[in-house]
Amino acid sequence: MTTAKLFFDHVHIISQDPLTAADWYVTHLGGKIAARAEVRGAPQIAVAFEGVTILIRGRRSGETVSAKAGLQWGTDHFGFGVAGDFDGFCRQLKDRGVVFSLDPTDFGPSLRIAFIQAPDGVSVELLQRRGAD
Repeated sequence: MTTAKLFFDHVHIISQDPLTAADWYVTHLGGKIAARAEVRGAPQIAVAFEGVTILIRGRRSGETVSAKAGLQWGTDHFGFGVAGDFDGFCRQLKDRGVVFSLDPTDFGPSLRIAFIQAPDGVSVELLQRRGAD
């Protein structure tokens, strides 16, 4: 039996405008730009959060990219846990113009969630497990 262990490393997003998208994650969700590079002919920006990185890259020469048309098979969204004042954090985001596709709501007795719209058709879940803050 191998001793290898999995750990979560990153989410990778293809963006029409990587710099603007990275700036959105920094401005609205508190990420930090960890690296900028050109990778195989496309700009790529790493935005770091506690324990995970979002890699945002542009289109490479010769690639055909299309906009998401709504719910599709495959990855639907990714989520960030929120410690502290969940509703206050969501109000702050709304005040800064972040669009919510689902306002803060209880999703069972021990979970509160909301969904926001990020650049490039990306859906981000915000969640707070009761007792986790």
